[in-house]
Amino acid sequence: MKRVVVGLSGGVDSSVAAYLLKEQGYEVIGLFMKNWHDDSVTISNECPWLEDSNDALLVAEKLGIPFQTVDLSEQYKEKIVDYMFKEYEQGRTPNPDVLCNREIKFDVFMNIALSLGADYVATGHYCRKGEIEVNGKPVYQLLAGKDGNKDQSYFLCQLSQEQLAKALFPIGELTKPEVREIAMQLDLVTAEKKDSQGLCFIGKVRLPDFLQQQLQPKEGLIYEVVADSPIYCQEIPVFNSLEEQLAHEAKGMTYVPEFGKIVGKHQGAHYFTIGQRKGLNVGGTKEPLFIIATDVKNNAIYTGQGQYHPGLFKKVLKVKQDEVHWVRQDLALKNGESISVMARIRYRQALQKATLHQFESGLYVAFEEPQSAITEGQFVAWNIEDELVGSGVIS
Repeated sequence: MKRVVVGLSGGVDSSVAAYLLKEQGYEVIGLFMKNWHDDSVTISNECPWLEDSNDALLVAEKLGIPFQTVDLSEQYKEKIVDYMFKEYEQGRTPNPDVLCNREIKFDVFMNIALSLGADYVATGHYCRKGEIEVNGKPVYQLLAGKDGNKDQSYFLCQLSQEQLAKALFPIGELTKPEVREIAMQLDLVTAEKKDSQGLCFIGKVRLPDFLQQQLQPKEGLIYEVVADSPIYCQEIPVFNSLEEQLAHEAKGMTYVPEFGKIVGKHQGAHYFTIGQRKGLNVGGTKEPLFIIATDVKNNAIYTGQGQYHPGLFKKVLKVKQDEVHWVRQDLALKNGESISVMARIRYRQALQKATLHQFESGLYVAFEEPQSAITEGQFVAWNIEDELVGSGVIS
């Protein structure tokens, strides 16, 4: 009998995942990860992890499976929280959820599971795993979940073949309403529980407050750049190669104070991200101001009015060579090669037509349509049909 350790988070998805595995004849063990201690930064008074671990325990009791809690807060702080601070300091916007899956759930947690004699680790993600044969060897596929509204394969875009080999996604074939229905029929305590918001495992955190503990506030100026500014009508230079052209387009605009007018003050460019609209506290504009660029070195923020401001859009992004990750290593591009894919630059974004171009210096993703708020530090993931084949950090 194969043994599976399921990460019970205290939510409905992982609860139903555990039930389905038991129905399929696996020996199931429930494990709750405690990843956070510092309650001083959570917004609400209730302590999210206590309530969640309690719910996870009740679910395990109901399903009749063994349950234990593991404390991974040390590793979480080191691998996720410190990484977030470092990224924000450099003016990049991290994606802790993608990292959490790669570094915590399918690494630290998976190792604990394997030490308990598990054959597999299961989570409540809405995605599916496929298996094909390439050159006589098994190759694992990361496939979109059946529920188009909830497909979470993006969050697993950094997993490796070794991690996928040991992973199971029991609810990938179901839709969210079907999962809730199963939980209701089983009368699970999590059946009507709202989906968790906020950082994976930390609960609702006020990000600026959270960051401010480490990053010192530093007053700077907010500039507004008008949509019909001459900087957006510059002549396109002549390029000697495709790589040169892509590099130029991916670099985007470098803003200087002369491009705009001062409209307000902020407490630190490192607290803000491209495409952000809230938290600027600048009024009196006809349309809302969106951040089109942050300059952490000079502590300046550049904004433009309205969601269609030209400063928000770009067609090309670059992934540094050491940050290119192929889930399907057998499909990795060689230098000079290109391939048509469907890509997204954030969770919940509809897939967009794009072409990948591989060079020695890195990988370029060239979209057919200009994309809004391409953000450094976030992940771009690319699909071939419903299979996620690779991803990388936007540089």
